Amino acid sequence: MLSVSQNVINQISLFMNKIFLRLLSLSTFLFFISCSAPAGNENTVVLMKTNFGDIKLKLYDDTPLHRDNFVKLVNSGFYEGISFHRVIEDFMIQAGDPSTRSVPIDESADSLNTYTVPSEFLKHHFHKKGALAAAREGNDINPEMRSSGTHFYIVQGKTFTDAELDQAEQQINSNVRQALFNKYIRHYTDSAIQSGIELSEGEIQEKASEKMFDFLTADGFYKISDDQREAYKTLGGVPRLDGTYTVFGEVISGLDVVDKIASVETNQYDKPLNDIKILKIKIVKK
Repeated sequence: MLSVSQNVINQISLFMNKIFLRLLSLSTFLFFISCSAPAGNENTVVLMKTNFGDIKLKLYDDTPLHRDNFVKLVNSGFYEGISFHRVIEDFMIQAGDPSTRSVPIDESADSLNTYTVPSEFLKHHFHKKGALAAAREGNDINPEMRSSGTHFYIVQGKTFTDAELDQAEQQINSNVRQALFNKYIRHYTDSAIQSGIELSEGEIQEKASEKMFDFLTADGFYKISDDQREAYKTLGGVPRLDGTYTVFGEVISGLDVVDKIASVETNQYDKPLNDIKILKIKIVKK
């Protein structure tokens, strides 16, 4: 019979062996991830060929969920043959609905009923002209502001004055506060249902308000930085979308093509009268 001390030693040895195997498995996984990731710290660059010209896009590394999702769709050929189905001059051009492979484009092509990606809001990525961002459903049914898995838009926008940017800043903060409050309401409602605790509407509102107060005192309000203001006043963009839609890249060449697409004639549903197709799209080097 083994002594108590020997038994303990054997148990420790067995435990350490398990830990070693897990670490080995993890290191192997990380090795494959590192092999599949782009070398160095260079951003991923995507070349999009359309029947209106070429657009080259840089994907941001600090929005990895959106970057990797977009790369996956590009490499699978998902976007090839898809049309820009929503075009609004001085605002943006949008694509990503697989139903637009048909001609003419169906009026329901703006459907966002695909899978979603968690938001990645970063204050230094904003809706300047040429910004690449993810479309999404509205806050009423999407309080977490998750992005559409396939729909994206490229900002054209317009230039703004300081006074207009002050108004946009107020609108951004209003949007953020309302979206967060809706999120907290849903969170406490779902938690009460799952736990079997009965909470009145007033109690849920009170809990959400307390959470909202904590956020506002800790994070303060969204503020358009001086650099962003300069970009909005000179290059242009759509500042009112900041903080509520994920920007995950930007145009590095082909802004003239974006302008050309944005200026096409559209119907009452913002659908171009003539089809604008993504002919080819691929990952390229700079």
